[in-house]
Amino acid sequence: QVQLVESGGELVQAGGSLRLSCAASGRTFGSYGMAWFRQAPGKEREFVASISFNGDRISYTDSVRGRFTISRDNAKNTGYLQMNSLRLEDTAVYYCNARVLATNYWGRGTQVTVSS
Repeated sequence: QVQLVESGGELVQAGGSLRLSCAASGRTFGSYGMAWFRQAPGKEREFVASISFNGDRISYTDSVRGRFTISRDNAKNTGYLQMNSLRLEDTAVYYCNARVLATNYWGRGTQVTVSS
């Protein structure tokens, strides 16, 4: 079992920055990869970024590459998503995801709202 709790979402102006955190508990954090997804109003949930269990493999969706940075601190059982140069279209609920033995675990999400 894995429990995930996101934090750090808030209202920010376009061009600003935010850092989201995902606090994990349960199974040893350093034993599984994690990812960030987001869901905008009226849209399906979409992949944002992922990082392997030891951080050596990272991927991003095209729309955030160069602006967002995913990272993790296994000693703190926490994953991060640093978001820079935020755009209106980044407005969404951001979810932390962990996939362990073919089971997906999700947090409840944190709201990011980008205003003009």
